Amino acid sequence: MVTYFYTLLKQRLFLIVLLIINFFGTIYGYIWYGPQLAQTPARFLLFVPDSPTASLFFTIFLWALLLKKSWPLVEALAVVTLFKYGVWAVVMNVLMLLTTGDLSPAGYMLIFSHGAMAVQGLLYLPFYQFKTKHLIIVLIWTLHNDFIDYVYGMMPSYRSLSDFTPAIAYFTFWLSLVSVFLVYYLMKHKKINHLRRVVRR
Repeated sequence: MVTYFYTLLKQRLFLIVLLIINFFGTIYGYIWYGPQLAQTPARFLLFVPDSPTASLFFTIFLWALLLKKSWPLVEALAVVTLFKYGVWAVVMNVLMLLTTGDLSPAGYMLIFSHGAMAVQGLLYLPFYQFKTKHLIIVLIWTLHNDFIDYVYGMMPSYRSLSDFTPAIAYFTFWLSLVSVFLVYYLMKHKKINHLRRVVRR
């Protein structure tokens, strides 16, 4: 059953559908960040639209998989940032619901879409070929991104949560570490190594 599932994940039609979904989701994400990007200093532009950049990395990975190529650093960036920002957005929107007692339809959509982001990145773990050195680079990237967000104030705007900014910054820092080390642990796990052999036959 597990083998069949991972065989489905690498089917060309399935990959194309997933690529299209992520491609348009990425475009929508950049559009969503439009107002904030318009006010962002040029030197920080790369580090502001976190979620769409994560899905962009995954879209590139899917494209490479269709071409039967491997770009390890992109793979590592994709899985870590998808999980990190997927979980982050779900937590922030749930916190908004608990704090204000209300959440817009867009908020529920963000919970669903970002939850899916976090899951899809992990599902493709057997297909990634990155090494520990790539995860070290990703760790530096994610912590640097946190620094830009919470030292220079470039984080996504959640006005109703502004009083929680120090706690959110602390949570985000630890989420970065957990995301990297979770991926590291799973990639070293024997079951993942077995699945790798299965999907590459």
